[in-house]
Amino acid sequence: MTLAECRPSRRRAWQAFRPRTVVNQDGRQDVMLGKTWYPAKREAPRSAAAAAMSSSESPSQTTSDAARRERRRSNSLLLVLAVGFLVFGAAAGALYYALRPDVLRIAVGPPGSDDHKVIQAMADAFGSESRTIRLAPIKTEGAVESLTLLGAGKADLAVGRGDLEMPAAAQTVAVLRKNFVVLWAPSGLAGKSSKRKSPPKIKEVADLAGRRVGVIGRTAANAALLRVILSAAGVQADKVAVTHFGTEQIQELARDHTLDAFMAVGPLDSKITAEAVVATARARGEPKFLAIETSEAIALKHPRYESEEIPPSVFNADPAWPDDKVETVSVSHLIVARKTLSETTVAAFFRQLFAVRQTIARLAPGAAHITKPDLEKDTELQVHRGAAAVIDGNERTFLDRYGDYFWFGLLLLSGIGSAGAWLRRYLNRDEREDNTSHRKRILAMVSSARTAESNQELLALQREADAIIAETLECYDDGAIEGEELAAFELVLDLLSNAIAERRAALQRATLETVRGAVAGHGATPRG
Repeated sequence: MTLAECRPSRRRAWQAFRPRTVVNQDGRQDVMLGKTWYPAKREAPRSAAAAAMSSSESPSQTTSDAARRERRRSNSLLLVLAVGFLVFGAAAGALYYALRPDVLRIAVGPPGSDDHKVIQAMADAFGSESRTIRLAPIKTEGAVESLTLLGAGKADLAVGRGDLEMPAAAQTVAVLRKNFVVLWAPSGLAGKSSKRKSPPKIKEVADLAGRRVGVIGRTAANAALLRVILSAAGVQADKVAVTHFGTEQIQELARDHTLDAFMAVGPLDSKITAEAVVATARARGEPKFLAIETSEAIALKHPRYESEEIPPSVFNADPAWPDDKVETVSVSHLIVARKTLSETTVAAFFRQLFAVRQTIARLAPGAAHITKPDLEKDTELQVHRGAAAVIDGNERTFLDRYGDYFWFGLLLLSGIGSAGAWLRRYLNRDEREDNTSHRKRILAMVSSARTAESNQELLALQREADAIIAETLECYDDGAIEGEELAAFELVLDLLSNAIAERRAALQRATLETVRGAVAGHGATPRG
């Protein structure tokens, strides 16, 4: 049998380079190159001759390369873990930020007033039933200070009358209540000898000229409203004297005989207004309610006011006070917000407010007057776009609000993926350089194979190639090199395989010729 016949497996070993892996009986992954199986982590035996002929690697260099790859593998694992923790932390932070409730600061005052009670009940209801909005009430001395805090950015919401000086950035969110102007004059008590009631001295607003009016409430807004009413009725405001009384001074108001008329501004079911009407009727005679016949003209000239009617018997049933409808004006008490406050936040507050309004009304009866602002009316104060969107049903959906962020997120993820791919190639640059040097070494081995003088030299080249293949496959398993680089590696392996096969065939022919020559020479020698 010839040497070529003794080693058929070696000729089949260097066929097309197509790596495939399979788990053997020992639980290890073997790799197939062409039709020959190589262990994924094989240590090829090295003979003394092969060690002498191999000039590419020394034991110390092999150990150094393996340690470097191990460090690269560890660093890559640590990098993946760090990126994973970073992404998880960012996602957890974003989720917490998205789900945490928004806390809105709302300025209201004075403490103990109906407004303060309603807002405190609102904050309690939001705290127990809302997951998106919380309220933090800020106590103030009154509506003027509340609006000042809103304008200074120290409050997100504020409660104030619509006829007060509003900050430039204020917009309406909801109507807390409507305050009706109630003007009345005493008819005078009937004399002891006469059962007939004396006719009232004041029958209309125009009769207030030269008179004194007692105004309930110390806010300057009430006096300003009275001046508007007088001016519309043709009465010079400076011809009417005004005396202010606190809400706790109803009895003093009723006993003051210097007063010719009275004015109150509040809801129609206000206890203060009802008590004042009853007290003055008891002390000064049956009330004569004064109609503001110019209410529509006032509402037209001053959009902050509205033309309204006081229904009969609202203050007393028997006798009926008033006995017929009375024309008047009203001014709204508003919940206002800064224009820059998020549309989503205001919409969430608006929805939650009317969802728990009945709960708030059980805690504070004044909450029953909370209504939605009228978008059709031309008012001085614009309705906030968040509240208007809910009223009109044009509230933007989740995708409408955050669609741009999703696109940006996709672009960001794409950029992160590209950066990760570049970073991976950067971290694996040493393995790629080793792969390049291995290809160059195999090319040099092709030249050595073509000039080899013995099969031992070819065997040493094959073993060295086996070690290079094992190291290359290990880098491939670790993801350090790609399939394209393996294709280039295949070309030089084919060259080496062909060179070894051709040189082995040449050496075998030379050996056979030598043997034949020796046999022929032995046959030609004469026997002694």
